[in-house]
Formats: sequence, structure tokens, C-alpha cells
Amino acid sequence: MELGQLEMLVAVAQEKSFSRAADRVHRTQSAVSQAIQRLEAEIGSSLFDRSSRSGSLTEAGRVLYEYAQQMLNLRREARAAIQELGSLRRGTIAIAANEYTVMHLLPVLGAYRARHPHIAIEIKRSLASRIPLEILAREAEIGIVTYRPAQPALTVVPFATDELALLVAPAHPLAGRAMVSIRELGAESFLAHNVRSPYRERVVQTFERHRTPLHIAMELPTLEAVRRLVELGLGVALMPRLAAAAEIARGDIAAIGVREMRFERSVHLVYRSKALSHAALAFVQCACELQRAPEKRSPAPRSRS
Repeated sequence: MELGQLEMLVAVAQEKSFSRAADRVHRTQSAVSQAIQRLEAEIGSSLFDRSSRSGSLTEAGRVLYEYAQQMLNLRREARAAIQELGSLRRGTIAIAANEYTVMHLLPVLGAYRARHPHIAIEIKRSLASRIPLEILAREAEIGIVTYRPAQPALTVVPFATDELALLVAPAHPLAGRAMVSIRELGAESFLAHNVRSPYRERVVQTFERHRTPLHIAMELPTLEAVRRLVELGLGVALMPRLAAAAEIARGDIAAIGVREMRFERSVHLVYRSKALSHAALAFVQCACELQRAPEKRSPAPRSRS
């Protein structure tokens, strides 16, 4: 049973004529008659009362006519829904991020929602090391990571940068400094996030290279817990500056540069190189536009001629 046959059944039933139905569906009368005959052979019952000049439906025909209308309406709704996806009037994006990288999404989420208010956004909290695998498994469409995944099937787009900072309480002796040396940190008690990462290993190796002890007094499950304990003066922490941006702005935490660890942390959007949805593609475009925004605001160079 094909939708084209059902469309002809509905046309004949509504037009009360095989010839008018043929004109309506842009087929010959013979083609319409053959389609109805195939339907009747498939269900094993006549659909139209051939003795009636008005071509009225039999009882079986009326039952099939009702279902045919529902199926054709569903086809029409499906086409409209797909068109709405293309016009970004509906849809859902699943984005995988961790506790830190999700903070880079905040300005993008605001801008994207302003442009496309009908698109639902789901932020999945994931381990950074698992995000590329979740993207490939289609558990999320877009991921936010601070490293370049090795999987060749993923597209990696530079999205933002952040810098490492030493976070201390406002009453800490180093709080008034703009920059310190790593050798000044050998006696400090450090608070650390208990999720291992390449970034953390880079910090450990830097301390080892400068023959300075790294005393990790406490490991905590969330960045929020690390920030709170730094505010309370229970230790210091090395974290990306953005991770404590609000506390730094309020003066609850002081951020200090470390001379030997002045390296930036790059943040990337990652997604499957093929089959990105309209909604997800629009999100990537929005993020990239915001990342380029400072360049757009810069004045154009004047001609010297």
C-alpha cells in the first residue's frame, strides 16, 4: 500500500469521479483505475460501489478512506516539520561540555537564543576525555574541549582562549602582586580539581622542571568547591582565569600571573564533519561570529594614498 495509491483513493472519493480525480492528481484516468484495483486486490475487498453513478465508497472503502486521510495529513505535517527545521523554527541541539568549558558557552547561548528562540538546547555534562567519543556516538552534536581530539572524523574549530592564574584569598600575602615566580609557591598549600587533565599534567611538569615542590593539600570534585575554599583562605589554586571571573570581579578572589606558566588554554568546538543539523550549524556560526567580534569592531586601516 503506497501513499500515491491512497492519494488517488481520497481524490476519487472526494471528486465522486475517476476522471476528475485523475485531473486532480495529474495522472491519466487509466492510471487512477489501476491504482484503485491494486488497492482492492491487496485488501481483498471492493472500495467503490461500481453500480453507483456517484462512485460511493463501500464500507471497506470508508474505513480505508479515513486512514488514508490521516496518513496523507501526517505526510503533510512531516514535510512542514522538516521545512521548519531548515528555517530554524524548531529543533534541539545537544552540546557536551564540562564544568569549566560550559562557562565559555554562556555568551553564545544568550546570542543564539536571541536569534533562534524556538530551538531547544540541552547541555550534557561530560568528562572532557569522553566528549569526542560522545560526538561520534551521536550522543551530542557539538562538544566543547580544551584540547585537539585525534579522531579524524571530527571537525575542530578554535573558539576561545583563556589563561592560567594563581587564585588566592584577598588577605593572602601575595594578593597584591601582579606576577610571582614559581619558586615562591613551594611552601603554598594547593587546592585542586580531582579530574585529571593534560592541563594539570603540564602544571605538574612545570613545577618539576623548576625543582619546586607542589603541595596539593586537598582535591575536590567541583571547581565551585575549589573557589569557595580559596575565598575562605584554606589554600591557593591554579585555574583558568575565566573559571573564577565572577569572584575576581567582586574582589572575593585575587588572580595573579605566574611568570613561568604564562601559557594560554585554547578552547575548541568539535563536531562530526558530516550531517550537522541546521540548528547545530547555526550555533557553530554564532559562536564563530562572537569569537571574531573584536576584529569586526576594530577600525579599518586608512589608506595612505
